[in-house]
Amino acid sequence: VFLGNGPSGICLSYLLSGYIPYFKRDSLHPHPILQRKLEEAPDVSILDQDLEYLSEGLEGRSHSPVALLFDTLQRPDTDFGGTAESVLTWWHETNRAVPHLVLGRNAPGGAWHSIEGSMVTLSRGEWMGLPDLPFKDWLKQKRRGLRNNRATAEDIAQYYQHYVMKKGLQKNFRCGTVVTSVRKVSAESISNHAQKDLQENSDSLWNFNEKRTEVFQVDGFFKTVKGDKEPFSVYAENVVLATGTYDSPTWLGVKGENLSYVHHQLSALEEAVKNSSIGIMSDPVLIVGAGLTAADAILFAHHCNIPVIHVFRRRVSDPGLIFNQLPKMMYPEYHKVHQMMKEQSAACAGPYDCYISLPEHHVLSFGKDKKCLFQDKNGYQKVYKISMALVLTGSNPNLSFLPNNGIDLAMDSDQPVNPKRNPIDVDPFTYECTQEKGLYALGPLAGDNFVRFVQGGALAVASSLLKKANKNPP
Repeated sequence: VFLGNGPSGICLSYLLSGYIPYFKRDSLHPHPILQRKLEEAPDVSILDQDLEYLSEGLEGRSHSPVALLFDTLQRPDTDFGGTAESVLTWWHETNRAVPHLVLGRNAPGGAWHSIEGSMVTLSRGEWMGLPDLPFKDWLKQKRRGLRNNRATAEDIAQYYQHYVMKKGLQKNFRCGTVVTSVRKVSAESISNHAQKDLQENSDSLWNFNEKRTEVFQVDGFFKTVKGDKEPFSVYAENVVLATGTYDSPTWLGVKGENLSYVHHQLSALEEAVKNSSIGIMSDPVLIVGAGLTAADAILFAHHCNIPVIHVFRRRVSDPGLIFNQLPKMMYPEYHKVHQMMKEQSAACAGPYDCYISLPEHHVLSFGKDKKCLFQDKNGYQKVYKISMALVLTGSNPNLSFLPNNGIDLAMDSDQPVNPKRNPIDVDPFTYECTQEKGLYALGPLAGDNFVRFVQGGALAVASSLLKKANKNPP
């Protein structure tokens, strides 16, 4: 059972539906050592090879060796601006399919359906694609091109839905489901009659390995068309956590943050503009944060001529700031926000109207009269009257369905799971949780934050599950 139907879950479903990757004969990988390793066993699928051996020595923009491996097999020289074809060929071997179920709240594509549709992705369009169906080919069918090599969130959400249909995966997906609990139970205590049937052909799902004394019980409910909640329970030997990190926005934890004019999602600003509750003549909108969502909010407000006060803790020149890591040519709009942050501080008026930047400041409190109190690094305080506040400082995964909110699974088991600072501790070549055998974590939960790199995790999980299911060729 997989929890989450975003790109991680879709990619894993593809691999477990019997789609097996092999090294394409006569293809040439630009990495000579990897090429030599691939030529050693051309008849053995990548899933059945030693992933640690294949990925040894690879370097790139991810800390995961398997993520780098699968990425370089699909997009051999993409980091150097090349367009070399994938060195993989895919065979559909139905006898190697592993029965599985993908549970998700939304349509296939996960959080991509919750993001404002016109937003342009950070990653290049071709990096958003899934195995054996290039994103740009799909976009061509829609008679569209990529703007600046990038795609809109709406395109991506539609592509993921199309992918599931095109590859015939929909029978494994159950959308509109909310999981409330995942826990270990004794295999003997399960009565087959008590199970709520989630799959027409349910027998294969309950065909437990006799040696297993414990299995996972996954409880939750379906949201029916009428809006009712219909409960279900499923039992599985292995559970894959692929729920991403979009669930709960981070709060600052300051006084007044629960007031009605303080919001934690960009959609609140779009809504306020749409219903004209704020406009050109309003008091400024406060935007807190220095990541890409905050930048998107600034660009949106700038486009609508709405005044902005922008508060963030870091220095503008801090190398940890995402803007200092993005190539200017590829991301002109984010470069513009960074320029505004540098040139338009409250201390000195710059060329941009309707925007004030307050670097190295933090919010102390929000008042009922919409007056907001800030403090700078030297302890000086300032008050600004605002029309609304957007706190856009990241989000945390919601793992309330796991015992102790999943904290015991994290690298630091004293702190909540956080994709950037404290991901779930997994084996780098199987993505199985170190603390709980049979439980796997994929994507942001395991520290892989880009669609491009979540797919290597899916390869690792599929390889591990095929070994467990004994579906490997001799």
